[in-house]
Amino acid sequence: MDKVTNSYNEDAIQVLEGLEPVRVRPGMYIGSTDERGLHHLVSEIVDNSIDEALAGYCTDIYVVVNPDGSVSVEDNGRGIPTGFKKSEGKSAVEVVLTKLHAGGKFGGSGYTISGGLHGVGLSVVNALSEWLVVEICQNGHIYKQEYSRGKPQTELLVVGDSDKTGTKVTFFPDKEIFETIDFKYDVLKHRLRELAYLNKGLHINIKDLRHETPVEDDFRYEGGIIHFVEDLNSAHEKLFSEIVYFDEKVETSEVEIALQYNETYNENIYAYANNINTEEGGTHLDGFKAALTRIINDYGHKFNILKDTEKLSGDDVREGLTAVINVKLTNPQFEGQTKTKLGNSEMRTIVSRVLSECLGTYMEEHPKESKELVLRSINAQKAKEAARKVRDETRRKGFLENTTLPGKLADCTEKDASKCEIFLVEGDSAGGSAKSGRDRRFQAILPLRGKILNVEKARLNHVLENEEIKSMITAFGGGIGEEFSTQKLRYDKIICMTDADVDGSHIRILMLTFFYRFMKPLIEEGHVYIAQPPLYKVTKGKDEKYFYNDDDLNTYLDSLGRKGYDIQRYKGLGEMDPEQLWETTMSPESRTLLKVRLEDAIKADETFTILMGEQPELRRQFIEQNAKLVADLDI
Repeated sequence: MDKVTNSYNEDAIQVLEGLEPVRVRPGMYIGSTDERGLHHLVSEIVDNSIDEALAGYCTDIYVVVNPDGSVSVEDNGRGIPTGFKKSEGKSAVEVVLTKLHAGGKFGGSGYTISGGLHGVGLSVVNALSEWLVVEICQNGHIYKQEYSRGKPQTELLVVGDSDKTGTKVTFFPDKEIFETIDFKYDVLKHRLRELAYLNKGLHINIKDLRHETPVEDDFRYEGGIIHFVEDLNSAHEKLFSEIVYFDEKVETSEVEIALQYNETYNENIYAYANNINTEEGGTHLDGFKAALTRIINDYGHKFNILKDTEKLSGDDVREGLTAVINVKLTNPQFEGQTKTKLGNSEMRTIVSRVLSECLGTYMEEHPKESKELVLRSINAQKAKEAARKVRDETRRKGFLENTTLPGKLADCTEKDASKCEIFLVEGDSAGGSAKSGRDRRFQAILPLRGKILNVEKARLNHVLENEEIKSMITAFGGGIGEEFSTQKLRYDKIICMTDADVDGSHIRILMLTFFYRFMKPLIEEGHVYIAQPPLYKVTKGKDEKYFYNDDDLNTYLDSLGRKGYDIQRYKGLGEMDPEQLWETTMSPESRTLLKVRLEDAIKADETFTILMGEQPELRRQFIEQNAKLVADLDI
């Protein structure tokens, strides 16, 4: 589009309040001032470009991390209105960049559907940037204005001519505000790819120019969320080869759903509203789940696969389901702890109706697949009943109720869980060193023998039969599966302490897979850590130094001239005596712990599936591509 429509000009910009509070309390506007908040700045600007795409005016978005660490976001939308806003005594551009809640999203005629939660985007980014430059192509001209920490440094000036339209914003985050100003390419890349999935046909490009060899990714998905589900399921064996997809408009709302079942026992449903990941769910997800359960039960009864008295639960029919729900609506209402739960009650009915009509028709037209789906759901129900019996039996035996702690657990004396930590140690010899070297007041040791069960390929009833897993459940005290609660935990930190070799890495991945699949809040709430034992000890005379990576070791050896020293490579924790293990790996004063974070649930699920799933070729490719990163692998 080369012309700005009459419905989106300076009169569409409405002012609600001033900008002053942003620098005083930035967390109120972007959530935090850590790495997450930093990357949210880019999302705020990109969301404005996405809104232009939703309105039908933008086809291309370019994001560049510049050599100096600043970020540029450019689109070919209509451009921020450049006209003079009389009520404010300044240009509409300056109003948008200096007034909180100023934009075309507040009942004005600028946008029908908007992705921004609060419409605070540009002004907040401006307030939290050391400097910001905005360039707009509009009315045959190129306009430019510069800002510093939210305050204009120049007027809005015409600096050239152009027959294009669009907006380019370049900003450098303020190090007085943020804990880090180092943008992570992979974090930005993930969000932009997600947006490309959710807006079929939209072209999004990201480039990182901070390295000698620039990094670049290009996203455009003509099939939209069909490709999203395809990629989510790429490492799984599919129950059906076809992805069920439909896209329906209901009055001013739109419902787009793609789903496919796979051969795993896990449920992966991602729900979005106006491009916002509604992590806490909401009415659209409720409508989807209720309708899916009803449709499959109705089909089973109609074709006598289910008896009249039999009924499948929601958990039964969602086992192995991968689905993406993408709704667009006017005036979305977000609630919940993090404002990511959709509250519009009408969306429950709309999504339920759309799914009932479209999936109901699909099942009628695909009897073979539909019968197989009902039978699979019946098997899931039987497996859950078997798991319930095993859980009840094991509860009677005590290990789910904390009545009897495992005999091999060396517990701590402190009773306040917030001060306690437990080390999961590989093998008896390392366990012996750890038990002798620990601080008994707050550190517990649980030795694990061999590799625990790979839960990626197991249902709960089989998981509960594994002795090492039972020991962990009993020791932690939080339960398992749907009953798991971090409120009941006996330790604040759960630390995986394994050998620094391939076997140790494998055991660590098995532990993390178990936590991710059956105790996910452990990771979500930041209770899981990975110990970092040293790889080397260098002795020169009476001096002993420990090294945790090859680079630091080589730097030190170079400083010695490579003469007159002894070097020991630790192959396992058991090679260290208790004092050494305490000093290097367990003492809070001198140790290094990696905190396991769940920044990207989709990527985590994909990684676990690749590493622990049924396709060795995918596993081999992953290891080859990430061999140097394995030691620092975050979920």
